[in-house]
Amino acid sequence: MQEKIIQTKNCKHCNSHFEITDRDLEFYDKISPIFKDRKYSIPTPKLCPECREQRRLSFRNERNMYKRKCDATGKNIISIYSPDTKLRIYEQNFWWGDKWDAIKYWMDFDFSKWFFEQYELLTTKIPRINLYNQNSENSPYSNFESDEKNCYLTMWGHWNENCLYSTYCFKSKDCVDNYWLFGWNNCYECFFCYKLHKCFFLRYSRECSDCYLWHDLENCSYCFWCVGLKNKKYYIFNKPYSKDEYFEKIAKLKSENEKDIRKSFEETYYKAPHKNLNISWAENCTWDDIFNSKNLINCFCAEEFEDAKNSSIIWMWKDCMDVFSIGLLEMSYEFCSWWLNWYKNIFSQLCYWCRDVYYSSNCHYSKNLFWCEWLKNKEYCILNKQYTKQEYDELVPKIIEYMQSSWEWWEFFPSSISPFWYNETVAIEYFPLTKEKAKTKWFKWSDYEPPKPNVDKIIPAEKLPYDIKDIPDDILNWAIMPTSQNNNTVGNEDIRSYIITDENINPLQAIQKPFRIIKQELDFYRKHNLPIPRKHPDQRHLERMKLKNPRKLFDRKCDKCKDNIKTTYAPDKKEIVYCEKCYNEVVY
Repeated sequence: MQEKIIQTKNCKHCNSHFEITDRDLEFYDKISPIFKDRKYSIPTPKLCPECREQRRLSFRNERNMYKRKCDATGKNIISIYSPDTKLRIYEQNFWWGDKWDAIKYWMDFDFSKWFFEQYELLTTKIPRINLYNQNSENSPYSNFESDEKNCYLTMWGHWNENCLYSTYCFKSKDCVDNYWLFGWNNCYECFFCYKLHKCFFLRYSRECSDCYLWHDLENCSYCFWCVGLKNKKYYIFNKPYSKDEYFEKIAKLKSENEKDIRKSFEETYYKAPHKNLNISWAENCTWDDIFNSKNLINCFCAEEFEDAKNSSIIWMWKDCMDVFSIGLLEMSYEFCSWWLNWYKNIFSQLCYWCRDVYYSSNCHYSKNLFWCEWLKNKEYCILNKQYTKQEYDELVPKIIEYMQSSWEWWEFFPSSISPFWYNETVAIEYFPLTKEKAKTKWFKWSDYEPPKPNVDKIIPAEKLPYDIKDIPDDILNWAIMPTSQNNNTVGNEDIRSYIITDENINPLQAIQKPFRIIKQELDFYRKHNLPIPRKHPDQRHLERMKLKNPRKLFDRKCDKCKDNIKTTYAPDKKEIVYCEKCYNEVVY
């Protein structure tokens, strides 16, 4: 459905222009709360979509973890809250138990003070859970996870087993260093793929087995360094071979000069057509990485979603705007969360199985909340204070009217009250800033450095043997100092440099911190004859993030039919880009 532009505004944060459409106004009207037969309309936003997302993500720390003590039990725990924050942190079992209740920290609303000032005071008083990790076994270093077993440093995943260093993975087993996987096993360094078996360095592929590098494969097996193949078997650099020829050629390639392999790969990659947008089985959707969805505008990484706008990492259900990282959600706006969220969560974050929740954070199995924090199984609360339904319906309108007069009504929490430093949040992955620049934009920053690992010795990565057979068991007692950016180490780090081709996303400074190898990880590398990584796990994650095309649409012509198209490949990029129709005609 075509949207009609009603208003053009200037962002109060970056001063860029953004548009308000008739569909935007319809959505704001539909989700505006009603109390005592009066609708309290949600006004149009003051910030552009990008700045709104940056603000939401400044409240989300997925990857950074620290050692500290539980403030209730004194036990040593792993926490997403750094030691230089003055917050009370409880271990998960104690936090979910019945020995304390966040409602005891209630406050009366003070009509002489700013709302966000009062809310910040509430958030600093209430103890927080150290990690989001439910129903998991032997996975103490996983965050935003549930039903995990034997996982390590995995983020935002569910139903995984024996997975390491991976983000947004579901129903996967025996996988290492991956991003956005559904139904995988024995996979390494794969990105945005579905149902793979024993695959390495694949990107945007599905239903494949025994494939090694690289892009856009579907229902393939035994394909080596191929691009844009469908229903193929025994291919190398997009050329077919018999089964015997395939394995003979693979054996020969392993002994060939690395420069020759790189040249063959580049010729294959730049000769193959690329679809203008990574959108499949979708109707009326714009931007990228969208599957089986309908009516998504300016959305990224979406699956089985309908009627959404300006949203990322969304899965199932419908009717949302400005949301990030959610599943099973409907009628929600300016929301940033984890997993199942239910209905009408507005200007809130990290609320699990909640409905009709406004300006609240980290609440679970609750409904009809205004300005609440860390509540469980509650209803009709304001600033964590319990009210009757009648009292709640009478007080909320008064507070809304007060917030309207103070210009705080319907703006997401300011980044200044985030419990996290900007440089440890997801925001810095999508919106990289230096320390100086972040502070000019009112984001918080920390120079805290965790202590170095307590190990027998720290070995420079370039001194590690490339062949995994030459790696001793003692490596489990060492720490590895990452390879510097100027060091051209042979091995899987070079393979990663082949597949990272997007210069439009500014990389953060290379992470030069020592890291360790755990036994489960070493066993995986030995099983699959893979070299030990030379880079810190966080650096490897950032480089996987660079595999995404820029979150920007460019005008370009289809290189086959010459029709005008929208694409995330910039016009100056060397890739051959086809419209969806031409692409499908060629590859299927």
